Amino acid sequence: MMVGTRFLSVAVATLLVAGTVAGLATASPPRPGTEGNGLTENQSATLWSHDADNYTSETSYHQRYGEHRTALQQVANGTDLTFTRPPATAATWTRHDFRDLPTSGPQISLHPPTTDLKDGVFIADAHATIFAAQPATRAHRAADSTTRYLAPNGTLRGFVDYRVRYPDSSASEHRRVDWSLLSHEISSIQLLQDGSRLATSPGSHTPVLHYQLDDTGETRIALEATIQVRVQKTVRINGTVVERTTRTDSVSVSDSLAGTVYDLSAYPYYATYPNGDAGVAIFQSLPWRGYTLTENGNASVRGVWRFYTARHTAWDTLVRSTADGDTRVASDAIPVSVHAYPSRIGPVAEPVRTGPSIIQTWGQNRSAPTSTIGDDVHIDVVTRNYTPTHGLAVRANRVNRQALRISGIVRGVNASISQPPTGLRRQLHQSTLTAHIVSQTASKATVRLTLHDAVTGKPIALGQSNRYPILRSFREGYVSINGRHVTTNASGVAVVTLEDPGIYTARYQPESWLNTDPAYVSDRASVRWHPLGTLEGWFALLIEAGWRLLPFAVMFYAGYRLLRLFNVDRFQHP
Repeated sequence: MMVGTRFLSVAVATLLVAGTVAGLATASPPRPGTEGNGLTENQSATLWSHDADNYTSETSYHQRYGEHRTALQQVANGTDLTFTRPPATAATWTRHDFRDLPTSGPQISLHPPTTDLKDGVFIADAHATIFAAQPATRAHRAADSTTRYLAPNGTLRGFVDYRVRYPDSSASEHRRVDWSLLSHEISSIQLLQDGSRLATSPGSHTPVLHYQLDDTGETRIALEATIQVRVQKTVRINGTVVERTTRTDSVSVSDSLAGTVYDLSAYPYYATYPNGDAGVAIFQSLPWRGYTLTENGNASVRGVWRFYTARHTAWDTLVRSTADGDTRVASDAIPVSVHAYPSRIGPVAEPVRTGPSIIQTWGQNRSAPTSTIGDDVHIDVVTRNYTPTHGLAVRANRVNRQALRISGIVRGVNASISQPPTGLRRQLHQSTLTAHIVSQTASKATVRLTLHDAVTGKPIALGQSNRYPILRSFREGYVSINGRHVTTNASGVAVVTLEDPGIYTARYQPESWLNTDPAYVSDRASVRWHPLGTLEGWFALLIEAGWRLLPFAVMFYAGYRLLRLFNVDRFQHP
């Protein structure tokens, strides 16, 4: 089921109502009305693609909880909802839920089960864990490939915690040793990109750091925190303090994530068709969503990518570490992230019937990423090799070049548009294709196909076009007839032989206007061939009919002679 950012489905859009936002039970989708996290109940229902999708009927649900769900919540209970663009709901939920991270005293450390812990002398179970970095999208690109794309400008939220440990007080007959905690703090927090400092923050268990990533391409960002503790040792003999010393401990902890800085730039390539239609083509080396062609955005094209949202399951529970051991507790804070996947629906132009037409898509063939999606995610992901639509070319009756908007798969990241090279602004020419029978026999016909420029009369020679590097994978233009693809010579002529009578339509399929100059639009021509169209054909028909009728003539003559031999006519009545 496809849902957009402003609407979730045409079928259920009229059923969307505002309400109290659902909370999240551990490892389960939220139940309506349990807590507020900046979203409506319907918006919250779209988040949980890792839930088990075990549908509960509305009757059973009402009997159990004493309340009713909206139509969209019922749908989300049995399947996963997807989006046509990266939604803001994941970031909204994460931002609000981050405030629910629990606090603990110096004797308790809270951390996700998968966190790497670090100990010092007086510091134990210390960690700095990245809660979320947003905006970001994890793209499921192939069977063995997923990539986390990070917006150049974003926000990182982290969780830092630790516990303090020191010896217990001890006493003998005349001597007593006491330990006490003087201070403890998170003294510094910083965010690094590939070892270079991006941002700093005052010490906090829940730091929030805004960043601007440098350069593009693969990168690693790291959250680092320094924890300091001061304890005091006091020694008394017969009640008199004979020693008081202060000891310190410091531990640095960190967590990092790898990703690719997602920064789009685009060159649109334009063409004008003879009837006034406009052609637009755009290529991106990064996966991207699509583009709009008009100022109001009602004409657009999007590629193969769709989106879903899912919680980070590592945060379903927290470990509560104390001097007595570890216990698991339900987590009150669950980050949600955006995932992009190639959909079986494929590229789509809107409006579907009256909007632009997709004339070409291209990209390197990839394997289906089904193995990377994970359990309990029910979406329309491709199940076989697919083309990731790095390039999209369309034909439309109206394009506002100033209003052209290119959007990426990371929320809020749109491409900067540069003017195309003058060599790739095409004025498409009209072509003329003719088909004539030049010779025929009773068994075959020879057809001459002629292709030329409709205005200048210049022959169109196929297989000799000038190529540009953007679309190396496209095959050159051809003329199709009777299931065959043929190319014209330097005179614009191709000759084919037909062996079965009938009406044939030849169609010129030009190469993309991005690949060749001058560029043409298609044309077609028809030709009819039948053996009776020639005198030879009629003569061959008579000969064939004679040979087929000869046995009957022989039988008739033999029967006539037998009747005469036996004088059969005397038994006839007068």
